[in-house]
Parts: sequence; C-alpha cells; structure tokens
Amino acid sequence: MTSPYHLPAGTASGGPYAVDVTPDTAGWGYSALRVLELPPGGAHTFDTGDSEWIVLPLSGACTVATADDFGHETFDLHGRPDVFSAVTDFAYVPRDARTTVTATGGGRFALTGARCERRLPARYGPAPSVPVELRGTGSCSRQVNNFGAAGVFDCDRLIAVEVLTPGGNWSSFPPHKHDEHHPGEESVLEEIYYFEFAVHDGVPGLGYQRVSPSGPGRGTDVLAEVRGGDVVLIPDGWHGPSIAVPGHHMYYLNVMAGPEAERAWLIRDHPDHAWIRDTWPQQPVDPRLPLYRAPERSR
Repeated sequence: MTSPYHLPAGTASGGPYAVDVTPDTAGWGYSALRVLELPPGGAHTFDTGDSEWIVLPLSGACTVATADDFGHETFDLHGRPDVFSAVTDFAYVPRDARTTVTATGGGRFALTGARCERRLPARYGPAPSVPVELRGTGSCSRQVNNFGAAGVFDCDRLIAVEVLTPGGNWSSFPPHKHDEHHPGEESVLEEIYYFEFAVHDGVPGLGYQRVSPSGPGRGTDVLAEVRGGDVVLIPDGWHGPSIAVPGHHMYYLNVMAGPEAERAWLIRDHPDHAWIRDTWPQQPVDPRLPLYRAPERSR
C-alpha cells in the first residue's frame, strides 16, 4: 500500500539534499525539512527566503555562517557521531539571509524550517541547554530532546524536537492530533516525521507509523513500514503509534509549524486510547532510558 504521505528514503531528495520537503512539495503552508549530506571539506550555501531554519547536526560537526542586511554571524557546531549517542548543539538562522554550512570532516545535517513573518536574530543553541524529557512509562517510554520546543527556544513559528524510542517500544502513543483550533486545548500544526534506526550486527532497523483520519475533511490515512531516511507527512489526523521493532532503537525528528497566532504544541488524545496515560504512574520508565543526557554546563 503506497501513500503520498509516506516518502521512502530517496524519493524526497532534491538538488543537494537527501530530503527536500518544502511547503510547496508537501502541499501545505509552513513546515519544511531538508537533510544535507556533505563530504569532508564540503560546503553548501542557501538562501533562507521567507523561512526561519535550525541547522541540526545528525552526524558530524560543521560551521554555520549567516549574513543579511543586519550583519553576519558564524557558529561552530560540535555536533555528534550520530543521533543515538549524544545531544547536539545547533544554530538558528533567520529569514531573508544567506547561510553557508561547512563540514571539515563531512557529515549529515538536518535543516528544520518554517515559513514565518518575524525576523529573529541568528543564535547558537548549546547542547547543555537542551531539555531531555522522558515521556511515558513501560512499553510507551521514550526520550524527547526538546531543542526547538515551544517555551524552550524562541522561534516565530518553528517547533522541532527529537524522539528516541527503545527497540520494542511504542511512541506517539496514545494517538493524538493537532489539526483544529481550540483555544487552550488544541493548535493547528503541520508535522513532518524523519526516521533513523540503530544498526544491530550490521542490520539496520525498521518501524511502523500509523496516521488515521480524524474527521470530515481531515482524511490522512497512513500505515507505513518506515526505515532509515524515510519521511512521513502529517497535514492532519490522529498520528501514532510509532513502533520500533525489538532490537533496534528508533529515532525520529519532528518538525511542526502552522497558522496559529500563538506558537504552542497543544494536542488532543484519541478518545479510545487516552486512558493509557492513567496507567503510566503505576509503571517504571524503561530502564534503557535515557539513552544519553545533555552534557553539563561548563562552570
């Protein structure tokens, strides 16, 4: 079963990007994701246009230089070996700027973006400032690196987090949605999931992603086997679970943005499954978590 919302690895590539999802290609208004792969000594320059971006190392280190009519900034990102080993630092670059990413040792870098109105200053996001949250318990345990969450790092519209799910666990559960405006209860956000999986004995992992219709006019329907480099687009609908097969940890990068005046992640749980949250206090968090913590601040 194929779906226009499940983009297997390689099918969403464009130009220099292994993944190139824009509002235009996704058919929506705000959220964007690019994955840039650079060889040792490689560099790539892009114009931010009408969008704000966070440059997030997936593997490797890089230098981010950005310039616009207000000045220029350069940030050295220490990065990390891979998404399963460490929290990373990152750089925010504003709209209407020219930005260059340079990687002396090569690497892979996510560019999480959102169309926006306000121009905010370019900034460095240090790894020790990233809140690492353990969400859920038992087989619903997962780790969330809230590097670009609302209330954590200031953006105009962009919200972005990393989720790490131990092998055999379910995350994005209970299924939830954010496709209607209900003040204080639910916000409208388009969402992108980008997946990677831990390798065991040379064999890459896989997982499963479900998205189901949430009402008339909100008919996204996905049941996908997902592998490393895959993307799932969620314009609407109940999304979850995201299931990691046993023996392979699952990583996904969430990118969200929408038309709301308030930048907030407000969700509504599926009424058939919301009860699962009531069972969490009676179970321990998966002892495999956290896979890692943010480094301590230097004194």
